[in-house]
Amino acid sequence: MPAKDAEGDVLTGEALLARFTALDVFLTAHQALWKPRPFTHLQLPWETSHPKLARWLRQRSLEAAENDHHQPGLIEGAPAPFPELAAISRTLSAVAQLPARVLEAPSHRLNVDVPGRKGQQIEAFASCLHFTTQPTHWLDWCAGKGHLGRRLLRGEQQLTCLEYDPALVASGQQLSQRHHLPATHLQQDVLAADADQALHCEHTPVALHACGDLHVRLMHLASRAGCAQLAIAPCCYNRISTSEYQPLSDAAKGSALHLSLDDLSLPLTETVTAGARVRKQRDQSMAWRLGFDLLQRQIRGHDDYLPTPSLPSAWLEKSFAQYCTDLAALKDLSTVGTPDWTTLEAAGHQRLAEVRNLELVRGLFRRPLELWLVLDRALLLNQNDYDVRLGTFCETPLTPRNLLLLAER
Repeated sequence: MPAKDAEGDVLTGEALLARFTALDVFLTAHQALWKPRPFTHLQLPWETSHPKLARWLRQRSLEAAENDHHQPGLIEGAPAPFPELAAISRTLSAVAQLPARVLEAPSHRLNVDVPGRKGQQIEAFASCLHFTTQPTHWLDWCAGKGHLGRRLLRGEQQLTCLEYDPALVASGQQLSQRHHLPATHLQQDVLAADADQALHCEHTPVALHACGDLHVRLMHLASRAGCAQLAIAPCCYNRISTSEYQPLSDAAKGSALHLSLDDLSLPLTETVTAGARVRKQRDQSMAWRLGFDLLQRQIRGHDDYLPTPSLPSAWLEKSFAQYCTDLAALKDLSTVGTPDWTTLEAAGHQRLAEVRNLELVRGLFRRPLELWLVLDRALLLNQNDYDVRLGTFCETPLTPRNLLLLAER
């Protein structure tokens, strides 16, 4: 496969299908490497085929895994097939940032109600919205308080914001009125049968991180309504109503790849850097769960993973022994004898380091899978007579969900 520059290109036209096809081949051929989750396996199926790589990863520290989490493809010294897979992953994941224009500075009053990171994402997203024809009526889909839509308004443009939560609708309407903006905020379940009545051909819909079914619904309704333009930054591909992924485009429908909800969660495992306190709490929670996993295998006499519910952070204030005892009771298990809690807790922390390092293999497929999913959306829009541009609207540290679809008829 020919090498490309590190940033790649904005994908348009025939390049959309070509990249999708290459990603489909890569993901399908290597799904045995990225589908099994290290958290749920004491040994991954692929470890017998690649013992050197498995041993190398298992002996690394938790700190090393943390340092490599965001860019596993740049790890040096890993045994085969890691370097080869990393090179292909980098090539297939390369997408350039969309051209951005400098926006007119917002008034201080307009900025005051917008959370910091969200505000930066809105600025980056808005700066990349270039269409052949200037929009006349923005439609902010799953708008919350309508911060994105208000930022887009210029001159004589109009704004409609659709939001399910009535409290957010009311707050958004108050903000728009306070700033004397031509905005209408409507309560609307966008998945309901009557959602199509809220969308009209003069609208330019925008969706910044509308989850799963929500942004897919927008694509279908906007196409049907005859909207000439739309812009979508997808998010949370696993937030769907079905038990597995339903392909959208003809190309994806012809793929041999079948994606479970667990598979669809893989792109979301890349997160922005958390603070030290949050990381410490997260690591303790995962290590204790992994320690409990060893215990429950002994209690049940079954060497397989037992799903456990999300637990309040207050559980981490217990002793490890009490944590495991209470969690066992929650799962209708009774501890046998007196476990060596110190050894079991240490084993959980050791497993955490191993799990995080083994996850680096899955990390090589994280961006390719996300790009496959977004290209499926791009190709569906193509089939509905849109010209599509696919690129990024910001750098990963601001948000890993930085892919943006610009579609225009």
